Amino acid sequence: MRARKRFGQHFLHERSSIDRIVSSIDPQPGERIVEIGPGLGAITLPLLERHGRLDVIEIDRDAIRELRSRAANVGELRIHEADALQFDLAELSAAPGSLRIIGNLPYNISTPLLFRLLEQLATIRDMHFMLQKEVVARIAAAPGDDAYGRLTVMLAPHVAAEVLFDVRPGAFRPPPKVTSTFFRLRPLTQAPFAIASPTSYARVVAAAFAQRRKTLRNSLKSLLTDTEIRAAGIDPGLRAEVIAPAQFAELARIYADRYRPLDAEAE
Repeated sequence: MRARKRFGQHFLHERSSIDRIVSSIDPQPGERIVEIGPGLGAITLPLLERHGRLDVIEIDRDAIRELRSRAANVGELRIHEADALQFDLAELSAAPGSLRIIGNLPYNISTPLLFRLLEQLATIRDMHFMLQKEVVARIAAAPGDDAYGRLTVMLAPHVAAEVLFDVRPGAFRPPPKVTSTFFRLRPLTQAPFAIASPTSYARVVAAAFAQRRKTLRNSLKSLLTDTEIRAAGIDPGLRAEVIAPAQFAELARIYADRYRPLDAEAE
Protein backbone atom coordinates (compact mmCIF):
# COMPACT_ATOMS: atom_id res chain seq x y z
CA MET A 1 0.00 0.00 0.00
CA ARG A 2 1.32 3.46 -0.93
CA ALA A 3 1.49 6.22 1.65
CA ARG A 4 -0.98 9.03 0.95
CA LYS A 5 0.43 12.52 1.03
CA ARG A 6 -2.90 14.11 1.96
CA PHE A 7 -2.97 12.03 5.16
CA GLY A 8 0.69 12.82 5.93
CA GLN A 9 1.53 9.11 5.98
CA HIS A 10 5.02 7.76 6.64
CA PHE A 11 4.90 4.09 7.58
CA LEU A 12 7.35 3.00 10.27
CA HIS A 13 9.11 -0.28 9.45
CA GLU A 14 12.39 -0.40 11.41
CA ARG A 15 12.08 -3.17 13.98
CA SER A 16 14.54 -1.75 16.50
CA SER A 17 12.61 1.53 16.66
CA ILE A 18 9.30 -0.31 16.96
CA ASP A 19 10.66 -2.40 19.85
CA ARG A 20 11.89 0.73 21.65
CA ILE A 21 8.48 2.36 21.24
CA VAL A 22 6.59 -0.61 22.65
CA SER A 23 9.07 -0.91 25.50
CA SER A 24 8.68 2.81 26.33
CA ILE A 25 4.89 2.53 26.38
CA ASP A 26 5.19 -0.59 28.58
CA PRO A 27 1.53 -1.68 28.39
CA GLN A 28 0.14 -3.36 31.50
CA PRO A 29 -2.83 -5.73 31.94
CA GLY A 30 -6.19 -3.99 32.11
CA GLU A 31 -5.03 -0.70 30.58
CA ARG A 32 -7.06 1.00 27.85
CA ILE A 33 -4.72 1.90 25.00
CA VAL A 34 -5.82 4.00 22.03
CA GLU A 35 -3.68 4.44 18.93
CA ILE A 36 -4.18 7.41 16.63
CA GLY A 37 -3.33 6.78 12.98
CA PRO A 38 -2.17 3.14 13.14
CA GLY A 39 -1.54 3.00 9.39
CA LEU A 40 -0.43 -0.51 8.47
CA GLY A 41 0.02 -1.61 12.08
CA ALA A 42 3.78 -1.28 12.69
CA ILE A 43 3.14 -0.38 16.35
CA THR A 44 -0.37 -1.85 16.51
CA LEU A 45 0.56 -5.49 15.93
CA PRO A 46 3.40 -5.70 18.50
CA LEU A 47 1.16 -4.01 21.06
CA LEU A 48 -1.65 -6.44 20.31
CA GLU A 49 0.71 -9.39 20.70
CA ARG A 50 1.89 -8.07 24.05
CA HIS A 51 -1.28 -6.49 25.42
CA GLY A 52 -4.08 -8.39 23.67
CA ARG A 53 -6.49 -5.48 23.22
CA LEU A 54 -6.34 -2.15 21.44
CA ASP A 55 -8.57 0.65 20.12
CA VAL A 56 -7.36 2.50 17.02
CA ILE A 57 -8.61 5.64 15.26
CA GLU A 58 -7.95 5.67 11.52
CA ILE A 59 -9.38 7.82 8.71
CA ASP A 60 -7.91 5.96 5.70
CA ARG A 61 -10.25 3.17 4.56
CA ASP A 62 -7.53 1.41 2.58
CA ALA A 63 -5.29 1.35 5.64
CA ILE A 64 -8.17 0.02 7.72
CA ARG A 65 -8.72 -2.81 5.29
CA GLU A 66 -5.03 -3.74 5.33
CA LEU A 67 -4.80 -3.39 9.11
CA ARG A 68 -7.82 -5.59 9.68
CA SER A 69 -6.27 -8.28 7.52
CA ARG A 70 -2.88 -8.13 9.25
CA ALA A 71 -4.39 -8.12 12.75
CA ALA A 72 -6.69 -11.10 12.20
CA ASN A 73 -6.31 -13.57 15.07
CA VAL A 74 -3.63 -11.45 16.78
CA GLY A 75 -5.81 -9.95 19.50
CA GLU A 76 -8.90 -7.84 20.13
CA LEU A 77 -8.60 -4.89 17.77
CA ARG A 78 -11.39 -2.31 17.73
CA ILE A 79 -11.12 -0.01 14.72
CA HIS A 80 -12.86 3.37 14.77
CA GLU A 81 -13.06 4.86 11.28
CA ALA A 82 -12.94 8.55 12.08
CA ASP A 83 -10.99 11.79 11.93
CA ALA A 84 -8.99 12.04 15.15
CA LEU A 85 -9.57 15.81 15.14
CA GLN A 86 -13.30 15.15 15.55
CA PHE A 87 -13.30 11.96 17.63
CA ASP A 88 -14.68 12.07 21.19
CA LEU A 89 -12.38 10.04 23.44
CA ALA A 90 -15.08 9.91 26.11
CA GLU A 91 -16.63 7.12 24.02
CA LEU A 92 -13.66 4.92 24.94
CA SER A 93 -13.00 6.09 28.49
CA ALA A 94 -14.19 3.74 31.25
CA ALA A 95 -13.13 6.23 33.94
CA PRO A 96 -11.52 9.67 34.14
CA GLY A 97 -7.82 9.59 33.34
CA SER A 98 -7.93 6.00 32.09
CA LEU A 99 -6.81 6.26 28.46
CA ARG A 100 -3.25 5.81 27.24
CA ILE A 101 -2.95 7.54 23.85
CA ILE A 102 -0.22 6.62 21.38
CA GLY A 103 0.58 7.37 17.76
CA ASN A 104 2.97 8.13 14.96
CA LEU A 105 1.12 11.36 14.29
CA PRO A 106 0.64 12.85 10.81
CA TYR A 107 2.93 15.87 10.70
CA ASN A 108 0.36 17.98 8.85
CA ILE A 109 -2.18 17.94 11.71
CA SER A 110 0.11 17.58 14.73
CA THR A 111 -0.51 20.96 16.37
CA PRO A 112 -4.32 21.06 16.01
CA LEU A 113 -4.45 17.43 17.16
CA LEU A 114 -2.47 18.23 20.30
CA PHE A 115 -4.82 21.12 21.04
CA ARG A 116 -7.80 18.81 20.47
CA LEU A 117 -6.36 16.31 22.94
CA LEU A 118 -5.93 19.08 25.51
CA GLU A 119 -9.70 19.60 25.34
CA GLN A 120 -10.15 15.93 26.30
CA LEU A 121 -7.36 15.73 28.85
CA ALA A 122 -9.71 14.58 31.62
CA THR A 123 -9.97 11.20 29.88
CA ILE A 124 -6.20 10.71 29.44
CA ARG A 125 -3.57 9.09 31.65
CA ASP A 126 -0.59 9.66 29.35
CA MET A 127 0.38 10.10 25.69
CA HIS A 128 3.25 8.68 23.65
CA PHE A 129 3.75 10.22 20.23
CA MET A 130 6.16 10.45 17.32
CA LEU A 131 6.58 13.84 15.67
CA GLN A 132 9.23 15.71 13.75
CA LYS A 133 12.14 16.61 16.01
CA GLU A 134 11.71 20.38 15.65
CA VAL A 135 8.11 20.24 16.89
CA VAL A 136 9.05 18.14 19.92
CA ALA A 137 11.81 20.65 20.65
CA ARG A 138 9.17 23.38 20.73
CA ILE A 139 6.99 21.34 23.07
CA ALA A 140 9.83 20.74 25.55
CA ALA A 141 11.56 24.14 25.28
CA ALA A 142 12.26 26.55 28.13
CA PRO A 143 11.96 30.36 28.02
CA GLY A 144 14.90 31.79 26.11
CA ASP A 145 15.44 28.67 23.99
CA ASP A 146 15.39 29.16 20.23
CA ALA A 147 12.53 26.63 19.97
CA TYR A 148 10.40 28.29 22.66
CA GLY A 149 7.09 29.53 21.26
CA ARG A 150 3.30 29.46 21.21
CA LEU A 151 3.04 25.67 21.33
CA THR A 152 5.32 25.53 24.38
CA VAL A 153 3.28 28.09 26.28
CA MET A 154 -0.10 26.61 25.35
CA LEU A 155 0.88 23.13 26.56
CA ALA A 156 2.73 24.23 29.71
CA PRO A 157 -0.33 24.62 32.02
CA HIS A 158 -1.59 21.14 31.17
CA VAL A 159 1.14 18.58 30.48
CA ALA A 160 4.74 17.68 31.26
CA ALA A 161 6.87 16.64 28.28
CA GLU A 162 9.64 14.04 28.26
CA VAL A 163 11.79 13.52 25.17
CA LEU A 164 12.60 9.80 24.79
CA PHE A 165 14.61 9.16 21.60
CA ASP A 166 15.07 10.13 17.94
CA VAL A 167 14.13 7.99 14.94
CA ARG A 168 16.02 8.42 11.68
CA PRO A 169 14.20 9.10 8.37
CA GLY A 170 15.23 5.71 6.96
CA ALA A 171 13.07 3.98 9.57
CA PHE A 172 9.99 5.04 7.55
CA ARG A 173 8.56 4.34 4.10
CA PRO A 174 8.64 6.75 2.41
CA PRO A 175 11.37 8.42 4.46
CA PRO A 176 10.40 11.92 5.65
CA LYS A 177 12.79 14.80 5.06
CA VAL A 178 13.23 15.32 8.80
CA THR A 179 14.32 13.36 11.87
CA SER A 180 11.49 12.24 14.13
CA THR A 181 11.37 12.13 17.93
CA PHE A 182 9.39 9.80 20.18
CA PHE A 183 8.21 11.54 23.36
CA ARG A 184 5.85 11.28 26.32
CA LEU A 185 3.24 13.75 27.62
CA ARG A 186 1.75 13.35 31.08
CA PRO A 187 -1.23 15.44 32.25
CA LEU A 188 -0.34 17.53 35.28
CA THR A 189 -2.23 16.52 38.41
CA GLN A 190 -2.07 20.11 39.64
CA ALA A 191 -1.86 23.19 37.43
CA PRO A 192 1.47 25.02 37.96
CA PHE A 193 -0.34 28.36 37.81
CA ALA A 194 -3.90 29.61 37.54
CA ILE A 195 -5.51 30.60 34.24
CA ALA A 196 -8.42 32.97 34.83
CA SER A 197 -9.70 32.67 31.25
CA PRO A 198 -8.42 30.03 28.79
CA THR A 199 -9.73 32.15 25.91
CA SER A 200 -7.81 35.21 27.07
CA TYR A 201 -4.67 33.12 27.65
CA ALA A 202 -4.83 31.74 24.10
CA ARG A 203 -5.48 35.21 22.65
CA VAL A 204 -2.57 36.87 24.46
CA VAL A 205 -0.15 34.05 23.64
CA ALA A 206 -1.13 34.01 19.97
CA ALA A 207 -0.69 37.78 19.66
CA ALA A 208 2.66 37.75 21.48
CA PHE A 209 4.16 35.15 19.14
CA ALA A 210 2.52 36.36 15.91
CA GLN A 211 5.72 38.22 15.01
CA ARG A 212 8.56 36.78 17.05
CA ARG A 213 11.02 39.66 16.74
CA LYS A 214 8.59 42.25 18.07
CA THR A 215 8.60 43.38 21.69
CA LEU A 216 5.52 42.85 23.85
CA ARG A 217 4.88 46.58 23.60
CA ASN A 218 4.30 46.17 19.87
CA SER A 219 2.89 42.66 19.62
CA LEU A 220 0.32 43.21 22.39
CA LYS A 221 -0.53 46.85 21.69
CA SER A 222 -4.04 45.93 20.52
CA LEU A 223 -4.67 44.01 23.76
CA LEU A 224 -2.70 45.64 26.58
CA THR A 225 -1.07 48.98 27.34
CA ASP A 226 2.50 49.41 28.56
CA THR A 227 1.13 50.17 32.01
CA GLU A 228 -0.88 46.93 32.06
CA ILE A 229 2.12 44.88 30.92
CA ARG A 230 4.21 46.44 33.70
CA ALA A 231 1.40 45.64 36.17
CA ALA A 232 2.11 41.98 35.40
CA GLY A 233 5.71 42.54 36.47
CA ILE A 234 7.01 42.39 32.89
CA ASP A 235 9.14 44.86 30.93
CA PRO A 236 7.16 45.81 27.77
CA GLY A 237 10.48 45.97 25.91
CA LEU A 238 11.00 42.22 26.22
CA ARG A 239 10.13 39.72 23.51
CA ALA A 240 7.72 36.84 23.93
CA GLU A 241 10.51 34.23 23.69
CA VAL A 242 11.78 35.07 27.19
CA ILE A 243 8.41 35.27 28.97
CA ALA A 244 7.53 32.26 31.16
CA PRO A 245 4.09 30.62 30.83
CA ALA A 246 3.08 31.84 34.30
CA GLN A 247 3.81 35.41 33.22
CA PHE A 248 1.59 34.95 30.17
CA ALA A 249 -1.13 33.77 32.55
CA GLU A 250 -0.80 37.03 34.50
CA LEU A 251 -0.99 39.08 31.28
CA ALA A 252 -4.10 37.11 30.33
CA ARG A 253 -5.66 37.78 33.73
CA ILE A 254 -5.20 41.51 33.31
CA TYR A 255 -6.57 41.35 29.77
CA ALA A 256 -9.57 39.28 30.92
CA ASP A 257 -10.34 41.72 33.76
CA ARG A 258 -10.24 44.62 31.32
CA TYR A 259 -12.48 43.07 28.67
CA ARG A 260 -14.76 40.81 30.69
CA PRO A 261 -17.67 43.33 30.68
CA LEU A 262 -17.47 43.59 26.89
CA ASP A 263 -17.26 39.80 26.51
CA ALA A 264 -20.28 39.39 28.74
CA GLU A 265 -22.28 41.84 26.58
CA ALA A 266 -21.22 39.99 23.42
CA GLU A 267 -22.45 36.70 24.86
